[in-house]
Amino acid sequence: MDTGRDGNVDGERAGEGVGDVDVCVVGAGPVGLTLAIGLRRLGLRVRIVDKAPATKREARALVLWARAREALDSLGVGETLRRHGVELEVVTIHARDRALGELTTGWARSAHARPLNIEQHDIERLLSEELARLGTRVEWNTELTDVKVHDDRAEFTLRHEDGTVESAVAPWIVGCEGTASVVRDRLGIPFEGRRRTGLQVVQGNAHPSWQLGEEPGRGHIFLAPHRSLLVFPLPGGGFRFFCFRDDPDPTLTTAPTIGELRDLVAETAGMPGLRLEATEHLWLNRARFSDRVAARLRSGRGLLAGDAAHAWAPVGGHGMNVGVLGAHNLAWKLAAVHRGQAGEELLDTYSDEQRLLAVRYIREMRFNFMELPLPPLGYRAFTATVPAALARRGIQRRLDLRLSDLVRNHRDGALSRHRPGRRRHRGGPRAGDRMPDVALATGSAEDGAGTGPSGRRGRRGRPAALAARVRAVDARPARRTGRRRRPRRPAGGLRRVPGPGPRPPGDALGRRRGPAARSPRRPAARPARRIRRSGRPAGPSRSAPLLPRGARRRGPDARPAVRGAPPAPPAPCALIR
Repeated sequence: MDTGRDGNVDGERAGEGVGDVDVCVVGAGPVGLTLAIGLRRLGLRVRIVDKAPATKREARALVLWARAREALDSLGVGETLRRHGVELEVVTIHARDRALGELTTGWARSAHARPLNIEQHDIERLLSEELARLGTRVEWNTELTDVKVHDDRAEFTLRHEDGTVESAVAPWIVGCEGTASVVRDRLGIPFEGRRRTGLQVVQGNAHPSWQLGEEPGRGHIFLAPHRSLLVFPLPGGGFRFFCFRDDPDPTLTTAPTIGELRDLVAETAGMPGLRLEATEHLWLNRARFSDRVAARLRSGRGLLAGDAAHAWAPVGGHGMNVGVLGAHNLAWKLAAVHRGQAGEELLDTYSDEQRLLAVRYIREMRFNFMELPLPPLGYRAFTATVPAALARRGIQRRLDLRLSDLVRNHRDGALSRHRPGRRRHRGGPRAGDRMPDVALATGSAEDGAGTGPSGRRGRRGRPAALAARVRAVDARPARRTGRRRRPRRPAGGLRRVPGPGPRPPGDALGRRRGPAARSPRRPAARPARRIRRSGRPAGPSRSAPLLPRGARRRGPDARPAVRGAPPAPPAPCALIR
C-alpha cells in the first residue's frame, strides 16, 4: 500500500485521503482481524495497523468456544481454524488424589459444538492470511500516536518503523489495541472498573511426565484449597497449564520459571514426582487482571472493540471469544451505516449490546467455583457436590451450553422486539436470540422443476432448491411443538379401514379433498371391513371376528388365518395407523 506523497519534508509522510480508506482498524489481534475480514467481505476498504512486529509469538488465549467458531465460520475461516486446532471432547475433574467425574462437551446442536484449542498466535496468522487473500495486509511496526474525530471523519497520526510520522484520514476508526488503548484514551472514554486483588494466573506450555497420558481431546481440572489448575491439550503436543491461585506476593511481576510451574502443578495435582519439559516454543506467563468495561463503545466516528472495550480475568476463557463476537456484530452494522443503509443510531445498539454482554460475564464469573481458588471450607463443600452433579445429564448439558455461548442473547437490546405467537410456538427462538443452524435439503432442477432428496417435486412445480425443506437445529434439545393427530381406534385396540371398492377423492387417511371437501353434506358411509391387529383384512366371503389387541397369529408365515376363507391382499390403506 503506497502511502507516500510528493513534497514530504522533515520526516513526515502524507497519509491517505478520506476517499482511499473507509475504516482504519488499530490492532491486529484476533478481534481486529475478525473485524477487518468482516468489513472486507462486505465491500469496505480497510486499513489495519499494529505496533507489534510481524514475528510476534504470544500464546495467551487458547480456546474458541462454539459461538465464536460459528461467527468465524461465517467469515470463511472456520474450517481452516479447525484443521490447525484440536477439539476438546471431555474434561476430567480431580480432587483429593482421585477423579470426581467427567464433563463432556458437544451437547449443543451446532456444526461447531465442541470448544477448539488453538494458540492465539496461530489464530492471528491464519486470519492475517485470509485478510491478505481479500486484498488487505497488516501494517506491522506502525504505532498510532494520536486521534481526533470530527462529524464526518477521523484524523489520526501514525509512527512507522523507520521513525517517519504519517497523518491520515478515514471516515471511521476502531480501536482494538488492548487495555492500553490509545483510541479510547484520545476519545476521552472512561475505562470503568477496578483491579482484582488476591488472584494471579501462572501459566505455561509444557510436556508432563505423568500417568494420565496425552490423549487428544481430553483435558483435566485439578482442585485444591486456594488454587485451581486447568490442563488442556495443545495442537502440536503437550499441554497448556493454567493455575489460578492466591496472590501472597503482589510485588512479584517476573515471569515464572519452568521449575516454579512444576512445583505449583505437582502440589495442586498431588503428584510429587511430576516433571515438566518445555515445549518447542517455551512460553511462561504470570498475570494479574482488572475487571473493567468502557463507559461507552462509541464516540462519533471512533469505536472500541475487544480488550480496548472490556477486559477481565481469564476465568472461563471467554475474553477473546466475546471480543470476536463483538467484532462480528460491529462489522455488518458499520458497513450498513457507512453505505447509508441505516442511521448512525445502529452503532449505538452495538455499544449497548456489547457492554451488557461484558457486564454479564463479569457478574457470572464470580460464581465460577470450578476455576476460582476457594478457601478450605468452600473447597470441601464444592468438591463434595461435584460427583453427584456430573452424574446428571441435565447438568452436563446446561454447563456445556453455558460455556458454548450459544444461549447468549440480545433480547434486551433496542433492536429486539418480540411478539409471542400461539401458545405451542412459545418455546422457539425469540427476537435477539442466536439464529439456529439451518440445513438446506436441495435437489437438481430439470425443465424448470426439481426434486428433493426423496424424489418429491418442489411446491407448486418450482425447483426443489426454491422449495427447500428447512431443518432448524437449535442449541437446545429438540422440542415438539405439536402432536400429529392419529385416527381413533375402536375399543380394544381395533382399527377399521375401508374395504375394496371405489373410494372418493382424498388422501391415504380418507380425508376429503377437492370439490367434495367443500360440500356441506357428508357422503354416504362406505362399507367398512374389520381387520385384525396385523393390518390384513379378512377374506372377501365373510368378515373375520374382531380380535383383541395382542391376538396370536397362525400359519407358517406368521400371517393371521381366517377359518373358511383364504387371506386377501391388504387394502391400500389397511396399514395406515
